Amino acid sequence: MAARGAAAIHSRQRARTEATRRKLLLAAERVFARDGFEAARLEDIAGLAGYTRGAFYANFESKEDIFFALLERWVGQRVSEVKALIAQQESPAKLLRALREHYAQKTRDRRFSLLSLEFKLFALRHPGAHARLRARQRRLRATGGEMLSHISRLTRRALPVSSVAAAAGFGALSSALSLEHCVDPAMIPEQATSDLLGVFFDAMLGTDSK
Repeated sequence: MAARGAAAIHSRQRARTEATRRKLLLAAERVFARDGFEAARLEDIAGLAGYTRGAFYANFESKEDIFFALLERWVGQRVSEVKALIAQQESPAKLLRALREHYAQKTRDRRFSLLSLEFKLFALRHPGAHARLRARQRRLRATGGEMLSHISRLTRRALPVSSVAAAAGFGALSSALSLEHCVDPAMIPEQATSDLLGVFFDAMLGTDSK
């Protein structure tokens, strides 16, 4: 009985901790999008989530730490979306078309791309953050490369470069076009962005009109 009671208490504590972290992550996403990474304040993140600065430090070590947690969350969501697309398609041709459309449209949500670009500039000026970002990015690129290799096998289309290089290219082009669109939407409108991403997708994985 005592063991079950202790387990129940531990389970409730873990659920509360996870709920607190989720609220802080959602608040951080909003504050980062509104103020930018460097200008964002921990007090604003904690306050928006309904907690104190102490509650923030009970869950995250720093502003950089919560950014990396957000990065993991965003990448995990994108991987889940691609896996769902793969599971839904009935043929390699349909999978290629679905993935092309997904990639061409995904860049319209610019929060992730712009915040990532801003943090990269911050990291280049701060060696500790730079080393941490480099290590994390290598791991994420490896994950993206594995996903592309899997897609390449499913669609029977050979990548023209290494899977890791292709993953880096997909992410870099999407981020760059997001930035260019925000600077001058008239020069790089939504449709031009989608078209350019589609051309890059075709260069990496080919087209299939069947």
